[in-house]
Amino acid sequence: MTEESIKIIVFHAHVYFSSVSFDAASRVREGLGARFDVQLGHWHHQPIGPHPQPMYQVTFSSEQFGKVVPWLMLHREGLDILIHPLTGDDVADHMDNSLWLGEKLKLDVESLRAG
Repeated sequence: MTEESIKIIVFHAHVYFSSVSFDAASRVREGLGARFDVQLGHWHHQPIGPHPQPMYQVTFSSEQFGKVVPWLMLHREGLDILIHPLTGDDVADHMDNSLWLGEKLKLDVESLRAG
C-alpha cells in the first residue's frame, strides 16, 4: 500500500483488566460511554485473538480521537490500554501504528497474521 492509499477507518482502544482491576475497568467504561460518541464492545474475560489479557474494545472515529485519548490518559485508573487505527492491515495497526497508555503488553502477532 502506498502512503496515499492508507485510510484510517476508525480507532480501537483495548482496555485490559484483571480480576483485581475489574472495578476500575468498569468505571473507565462507564466514563467513556457517558462522555463520548463511542461504541463499547463486549467484555472478554479471557485472552482473545492477539490480546494477552482480558479486555474490552472501544471503537471511535478520527473526530473523537482528540477527545477520547486525552481523557483516557488522565482517567485510565492505572489500566494498560492499546490504541490503534483500523486501516485493513491488522499486523501494522496493532504493532507499528499503535500507542500504549501504561505498560506495553506482548501481543500474539501470529494470531493477527493467521486471521
